Amino acid sequence: MRIITWNCNMAFRKKAPLILANKPDILIVPECEHPSKLQPTLEFPKPNDTLWFGDNQNKGLGIFSFSNYRFQVLPSHNPELQKIIPISVTGGEHDFTLFAIWAHNPKDKEGRYIEQVWKAIHYYGDQLTNTSAILIGDFNSNTIWDKQHKERSHTNVVKLLAAKDIHSCYHHYYKKEQGKELQPTLYMYRHQDKAYHIDYCFVSKDLLDKLQSVEVGEFELWNQYSDHVPVIVTL
Repeated sequence: MRIITWNCNMAFRKKAPLILANKPDILIVPECEHPSKLQPTLEFPKPNDTLWFGDNQNKGLGIFSFSNYRFQVLPSHNPELQKIIPISVTGGEHDFTLFAIWAHNPKDKEGRYIEQVWKAIHYYGDQLTNTSAILIGDFNSNTIWDKQHKERSHTNVVKLLAAKDIHSCYHHYYKKEQGKELQPTLYMYRHQDKAYHIDYCFVSKDLLDKLQSVEVGEFELWNQYSDHVPVIVTL
């Protein structure tokens, strides 16, 4: 299975063929316009399943299947955690629980970025104690900003997930510590000197054992389309 997250920086209909060239089975797209704006083409075939969440038709969270995988939002979904969506994924070789993430909630006065993930881990704690879980998307966070977020920091989120035996694919594959990533996923304002690693794929131990590769997109290719590059995980 190949699962990809890419914050497309809006206007996904103009950029979809580029990310589809990487042949995702499942694609997570923060800042994605509503699927009604997407027209299938030879380069962008109609997805086999689609979910979308947001209150701005031009900028939500899109989840697409380009394989036999099918989606069903879990009954436990908490709308207050706007863009962290618990999904039952079935129809492939293995069923699993997917948490599609765009950690961005301006309405939450307690914190709109990593605080959203921290809250979700506590709210969905029982579902994260089971095997076969994937949390993937734009976390808008990194250990380097811990002091700004106090208890609900990136480092504490990583610790909470590790306590449930859920780990970052990138850091496992490249043997890097959090905050010491060599490959950025965000180039703020599309400037190469303002580079940060803020997009992640965390998986439970049973899936981590099946990890084959983790790829991070190159600035030179992707910066004309978005301030983010894709993270491509093959299990």
